[in-house]
Amino acid sequence: MVFPEFDGPMWPLLAQVSRPSRYCGSEWRPYTPLPWDDAKGTLRVCLAFPDVYEIGMSYYGFQLLSAFLRKEGHLVDRAYCPWIDMESLLRRHGLPLHSTEQGRPLRDFDVLGFTLQHEMGYTNILTMLDLGGIPLRSEDRCSSDPIVIAGGPGALVPEPIAPFIDLFCVGEGEAMLPELLSLLRDTRGEPRESRLKACSRLQGIYVPSCFDEARDRPVRRQLLESFEEAFLPEALVVPSVAVVHDRAALELFRGCSRGCRFCQAGMVCRPVRERGRESVAKSIVDLVERTGWEEAGLLSLASCDYSDIEGLIDALNGPLSERNVKLSLPSLRMDGFSIGLAERLQKLRRGGLTFAPEAGTQRLRDVINKGFEEESIFACLEEVFARGWDRVKLYFMMGLPTETEEDLDGIVRLAQSALALARRNGRKRATVAVSVAGFVPKAHTPFQWERQNTVEEFREKGRYLKGQVRDRSVSLKYHEPEQSFLEGVLARGDRRVADVIERAWRMGARFDGWSETFDLTRWLDAFDFHSLAPETFTREREESEPLPWDRIDSRVTRDFLIRERRRAYASRTTVDCRSGCASCGLGCHGTEASS
Repeated sequence: MVFPEFDGPMWPLLAQVSRPSRYCGSEWRPYTPLPWDDAKGTLRVCLAFPDVYEIGMSYYGFQLLSAFLRKEGHLVDRAYCPWIDMESLLRRHGLPLHSTEQGRPLRDFDVLGFTLQHEMGYTNILTMLDLGGIPLRSEDRCSSDPIVIAGGPGALVPEPIAPFIDLFCVGEGEAMLPELLSLLRDTRGEPRESRLKACSRLQGIYVPSCFDEARDRPVRRQLLESFEEAFLPEALVVPSVAVVHDRAALELFRGCSRGCRFCQAGMVCRPVRERGRESVAKSIVDLVERTGWEEAGLLSLASCDYSDIEGLIDALNGPLSERNVKLSLPSLRMDGFSIGLAERLQKLRRGGLTFAPEAGTQRLRDVINKGFEEESIFACLEEVFARGWDRVKLYFMMGLPTETEEDLDGIVRLAQSALALARRNGRKRATVAVSVAGFVPKAHTPFQWERQNTVEEFREKGRYLKGQVRDRSVSLKYHEPEQSFLEGVLARGDRRVADVIERAWRMGARFDGWSETFDLTRWLDAFDFHSLAPETFTREREESEPLPWDRIDSRVTRDFLIRERRRAYASRTTVDCRSGCASCGLGCHGTEASS
């Protein structure tokens, strides 16, 4: 929300909250918002991000969707979850949650659309609905309430929040939102139930209240067939405060061909679809020119797999260097980082480099299909330090299927070997930062049937790893095991979990992805209240048993996931999709697609 009036009654509240700049507005926008009263012939849509402003404004997809829907002719606004102190003040003064640009209560919009980027934001959805004056549950809403929709990765496992959402968009928003919003615009004034029923007939739309298990087929994930002609915003909103990823950003491509068995995005976002080099280079330079950002980011699941990454870096070197703009890439693949790419990146301002080996031994990397050899890891690190970098960050996971103590030891051994390589190359001030996350099995992956480690197991492994680090130049941190545990419950939960979410929220659960506000005790009490054991959802599952997310067809077949799981237990890797089709069911290489 935002307080646009300096002399308004709400402005004094800003002196009573932390980081008041979150609510002050003053963004730079490349457009003039459509006046509220001029939008009677179209839909008034508010996109809602269930976290604070500086997190939501860091998410490129949120900005992309806002720009895309404005192009479609709708009035589009945004809303973010207020921090706990602001929520308390709003409740004390009886004030509703307002949108960012129009300053309207959320209940005034025709459509309220949530981005489900992470399971740990589910209680914030309830906060925003409640503060916005909208009944928490779909069954309690009337025709004057907004249609509450949700999309993003969380829509692949909709059941834990299904009672709170009217409909889910399963897949890429550009592929289904124009038709959906046109239908909602054309049916305004009709009974809510009939509108939702009509929406349920559209491809990629899951309406929980209308789904008949015996009659309806699973809702099929929708995607753009071509990415080259996909919508591209000419400029982005520049935030009013420093945000987590404060940069001009652009997608290089969508999808991933690597087939890492733990990665939901890599499994379901197939096939790979790229933008052309000239289009990307021109667009990123134009974004920098129009916004004034001093950093540019090329976004994808694995940017160095872009087919012409070296040519693109060459094309950007001159224009970005002239403007003193830093170029950043997401986590680099250790087998895809070439000498030529290192040389090209060195011409730009450089920070540290981030890699994700994920596992400490070759055996376990084969289990998860992280397709590179030990020799390539050390060859890559050798090249990195030889060419002048002195800060490296390495991401790993603990609790992976088939993991042993030897695999944990391998994490520390790899980090210490990296430091030794740095010193051998004269990088005396080199540092190696290790981050270890607890493995959370995700739906629609080969590991969706696996047992998740308990809180105690995660904590014991994290402490063991920290105890093995001997050099001050190697730092090791591990994620909070309690948060990993709850994430696992929500990531594979069924509709019974919705009651637990609401109970935990009423007991004060907020911002569960933030360590300073997370409290597992509230959640355990909520599970106890509903006589439900959280371990029900973190247990190992039979390959033949029905799963809560079976109502969603990710386009990747169950048979393929089972084959990949069995290959994992045999430590057998599967080749990159670009090298040979693994018959996942998508049909992108001319094989038979899943029905």
